[in-house]
Amino acid sequence: MADKKAVVQIDDKSFELPIYSGTAGTDVIDVRALGQQGYFTFDPGFMSTGSCESKITFIDGGKGVLLHRGYPIEQLADKSNYLELCYLLLEGELPNHAQYEDFENTITRHTMVHEKIASFFQGFRVDAHPMAMLCGVVGALSSFYHSDLDINDPEQRKRSAHRLIAKLPTISAMAYKYTVGQPFVYPRNELSYAENFLHMMFSVPAEDYKVSPILAKAMDRIFMLHADHEQNASTSTVRLAGSSGANPYACIAAGVASLWGPAHGGANEACLKMLQQIGSVDRIPEFVKRAKDKDDSFRLMGFGHRVYKNFDPRAKVMRETCHEVLKELNIKDPLLDVAMELERIALEDPYFIEKKLYPNVDFYSGIILKAIGIPTSMFTVIFAMSRTVGWISHWDEMLSEKGHKIGRPRQLYTGYNTRDIKDIDQR
Repeated sequence: MADKKAVVQIDDKSFELPIYSGTAGTDVIDVRALGQQGYFTFDPGFMSTGSCESKITFIDGGKGVLLHRGYPIEQLADKSNYLELCYLLLEGELPNHAQYEDFENTITRHTMVHEKIASFFQGFRVDAHPMAMLCGVVGALSSFYHSDLDINDPEQRKRSAHRLIAKLPTISAMAYKYTVGQPFVYPRNELSYAENFLHMMFSVPAEDYKVSPILAKAMDRIFMLHADHEQNASTSTVRLAGSSGANPYACIAAGVASLWGPAHGGANEACLKMLQQIGSVDRIPEFVKRAKDKDDSFRLMGFGHRVYKNFDPRAKVMRETCHEVLKELNIKDPLLDVAMELERIALEDPYFIEKKLYPNVDFYSGIILKAIGIPTSMFTVIFAMSRTVGWISHWDEMLSEKGHKIGRPRQLYTGYNTRDIKDIDQR
């Protein structure tokens, strides 16, 4: 039931529109009655439109708040791990010991992929972008699981979710191995989720590979901090694709395609490219000066955030992890020196403080991934791999609702009105 009502006057017609309040966040006006009267709202980018009701994730960008099922991301990153967060997003509550062991075992037993998946990669050029491979192979998974494509069966949806969470690291690592000409590496059941990913990325048959606990913890943090972010472009894409009744693999492939856009998932890759453009610490003042010049097109990537107007709560966690990784690896890299000096300036310079241009999660995650040895072309792949649990949780939530409908946005048409066709020799 609506808490309040809004009265809208259009010409000589008056409409009462219910106003609903969630447990947190901005109230929403239910405008569906306008559509019944032949009127529709106009909201490019859906920046002022609530597309759904959800219980999964809440963001307050002004206060720097990110909650998953009510738990602050800082607490989850400190006291939990990625698989616990996956369970939380899917099931609604954190697992107890028995539930966690069962879930971890289920995910571990699903990490293998069908041997025929390897042949899919042979169809790609070796210089193909890993995101192109990921998009194609994830969509192709539906051809391997015909018996579990009934989206109206909650148990089949759950099995599909488990498969996707488990197999995305394997497929992602295969995409990397294919681009560098190395043999695919099978997952190992004794390793944790993050350890397994690093093992499949960097081990080779010629020698043993020992996973660093510091690096495994850093990867797990990166997975956690990218697991879900409310109704962003890719999540909305997955929901919209799912609203048509499409199978889960097709929906996640649609999410991968949406995330691939540089305005969405490519931010940490763009941050590394910016560091390469700067090149050395002695050139930083020049680029900082350009960033402050409103007439200059140069932008410092990885600073500030479109959603978080105060600070990004994920960046606090990632900053600590970033410094742990750099200390562990003791790398001498000019670009990492540039990154650390930029961080110092951003945290001390009055201009950056006033404009709230703090280093964000993309800044730190890009530095960590580069330090670990992951190429920039794989950054968005790792983002997609991490975000899969968020996508599939929203997909499942939507299908669990009674009476959900296929998405059908309206438009403001500004093209020609009806006109007659002239014969070709009269045009």
